Amino acid sequence: MNKHMLVTAASFLLCAQILGNTPKRIYHKGWIDFNKNGKMDLYENPQAPLEDRVQDLLSQMTLEEKTCQMATLYGSGRVLKDALPQASWKTEIWKDGIGNIDEEHNGLGSFHSEYSFPYTKHVETKHTIQRWFVEETRLGIPVDFTNEGIRGLCHDRATYFPAQCGQGATWNKKLIARIGEVEAQEAVALGYTNIYSPILDISQDPRWGRCVETYGEDPYLVGQLGKQMIASLQKHNLVATPKHFAVYSIPVGGRDGATRTDPHVAPREMRTLYLEPFRVAFQEAGALGVMSSYNDYDGEPITGSYHFLTEILRQEWGFKGYVVSDSEAVEFISNKHYVADTYEDGIAQAVNAGLNIRTNFTPPSDFILPLRKAVADGKISKETIDQRVAEILRVKFWLGLFDNPYRGDGKLAEQIVHSKEHQEVSLEAARQSLVLLKNENNLLPLSNSIRSVAVIGPNADEQGQLICRYGPVNAPIKTVYQGIKERLPQAKVTYSKGCDIVDPHFPESEILDFPKTEEETRLIEEAVHVAQQAEVVIMVLGGNEQTVREDRSRTSLNLPGRQEELLKAVCATGKPVVLVLLDGRASSINYAAAHVPAILHAWFPGEFCGQAVAEALLGDYNPGGRLAVTFPKSVGQIPFAFPFKPGSDEKASTSIYGALYPFGHGLSYTTFDYSELSISPSKQGVAGDITISCKVKNTGKTKGDEVVQLYLRDEVSSVTTYTKVLRGFERISLEAGEEQSIEFRLGPQDLGLWDKNMNFRVEPGRFKVMIGASSTDIRLNGQFDIVP
Repeated sequence: MNKHMLVTAASFLLCAQILGNTPKRIYHKGWIDFNKNGKMDLYENPQAPLEDRVQDLLSQMTLEEKTCQMATLYGSGRVLKDALPQASWKTEIWKDGIGNIDEEHNGLGSFHSEYSFPYTKHVETKHTIQRWFVEETRLGIPVDFTNEGIRGLCHDRATYFPAQCGQGATWNKKLIARIGEVEAQEAVALGYTNIYSPILDISQDPRWGRCVETYGEDPYLVGQLGKQMIASLQKHNLVATPKHFAVYSIPVGGRDGATRTDPHVAPREMRTLYLEPFRVAFQEAGALGVMSSYNDYDGEPITGSYHFLTEILRQEWGFKGYVVSDSEAVEFISNKHYVADTYEDGIAQAVNAGLNIRTNFTPPSDFILPLRKAVADGKISKETIDQRVAEILRVKFWLGLFDNPYRGDGKLAEQIVHSKEHQEVSLEAARQSLVLLKNENNLLPLSNSIRSVAVIGPNADEQGQLICRYGPVNAPIKTVYQGIKERLPQAKVTYSKGCDIVDPHFPESEILDFPKTEEETRLIEEAVHVAQQAEVVIMVLGGNEQTVREDRSRTSLNLPGRQEELLKAVCATGKPVVLVLLDGRASSINYAAAHVPAILHAWFPGEFCGQAVAEALLGDYNPGGRLAVTFPKSVGQIPFAFPFKPGSDEKASTSIYGALYPFGHGLSYTTFDYSELSISPSKQGVAGDITISCKVKNTGKTKGDEVVQLYLRDEVSSVTTYTKVLRGFERISLEAGEEQSIEFRLGPQDLGLWDKNMNFRVEPGRFKVMIGASSTDIRLNGQFDIVP
């Protein structure tokens, strides 16, 4: 029996404590009379096999009840306008139940903090809502409470972590697992049961606005980090719902917003790059949720594709959970992709393809009523409806909602949500996300005896625009200016904004010159004056919610607005300049790379932004993050991302070539030596494993982190493959003089390819082994042979 099905007397005692005596008397020792018929039905029996419970409940459901399970009710005043159950709910469509309620009282929406904080009130409110569905609907099917969770739990004052782009830059599997642990503990305490995380899209086009929400551009890195997040969430009896399946992250031209369609990706590339992180999520991590995307692939909308939602997802990968649509994905089938004549026809396509629950910011009746009509019109069979609803119910039984529907513990939440222990994990994640791009003449770390520092730039003292809609509401953020000031109490630390993130003519200013306004001139002159009075200048530039997030794609990768002009003006003072970038995408910072001696990329580090940056700049922490994306020199190089095919980055006399900073790049305040490469066996069959090991030593004078990266190249193959692919990585921390052995184990999945007939297999031949500190900084080389 599934361990989550086990019922204890304590869980039912908890229900009784929460609810007290109810007139309906449905709460019994060891079971709940959900259908209120005075006897224990099979689906109400915690000792019965899960599948038997599913089928028993399904057999008792009407079409109205089944179709209500196939919709989301958006909470927090967006669609569900009532904060608490009302008598009028008996006339709403959810009188027959609902599949899930999304983002209910998480601090967003019209109620703000009224029901999200304090946490005891939040949990009590959620129990009251769940109680209505259990006691006031005929069969008492509990609700699945869903929520976002890509930068920490999307709840009022929960622990705020670095953006996923920063998490990816840590290259630390164990750290991602710890972030998942924190998020899971807070979600469980607050009564959530399903978390829409992680994002497993790969960011191969930095123009795309949602690069900030991804772990990086490489499918192996993204898959391995995502696997850790899924495992941490689900071991706490939460459903992890990765998104966005599939081929979502590369809309034509990188255009988000109203475009969001037409990815130009060949089938083999789709399988090798874009689907691989999702395969890992379902085949290896066992994720029980997935969000279907609203884009098409080769003219077929994903949410209406039987090939993607059933053949690949369920039949090939063995997915056991339920599919929820991204907002408007069902609607787009008929009103954007135009492959269905009516919305009803679009619904039929989606449900027949494999969709279980429709999500959108509109009333669930908008979907449920035409869904029922599609069944009545014969466009969806009753057998298909039964199959889709059974898939939803299996997840709800796995969650244990029919054993204890009242999840969450307000008193526990008050103790652990944003606790000191959880804040420590957030701080460590912020530190490990920092990537030292350049450190000419060892300008960093700065001296602790420095007497005056100028902190300049539009991101230097920014808070509000660094808070993401998909992360905790009301998150406290320590700015870089605050962090430097606290770290150097004896020094004169002066702040000047210098310019805004964008100028008044943005984005037209990226293609046309406009004269500066009086205010823009004043701000730059003031910043130059402040810089002239300081010993060293810390410039804090980049992007924020105005330039990089969902619906914020760009047509340039240069610093937006007047930022580069500001940087040049400050550099012209002759003062030593350190550039700190807070941004969510790769950027073409060519001037800075050529003229600024030290560059630290901090991504969006979360609530401990200022502390982590200050510690790194002043030597309290040695940055050890690595780029999870390639930095091109020009937007004209795109597509330009790792892994590369042969000839995709050759010298040319009329165009820029090469990366500004390559995938995997990152410097340190210390040095590392690689030695003793071992490959065993040197020959192996197509189904066997290969073990690769080496030693890494800290040869510098200070403690530091090294990310040991393993790359492979299939020397001769039946189809063109990549010049090198990432197949292993480990982040290690070494004291000065310390040495450590690193071991990687490769299996057939790591060595295979999609051949001419689109079959995945390992081909006999020679593989080159490359181990190093980045995709271009290779320290050790070797080889092994795969034999028939």
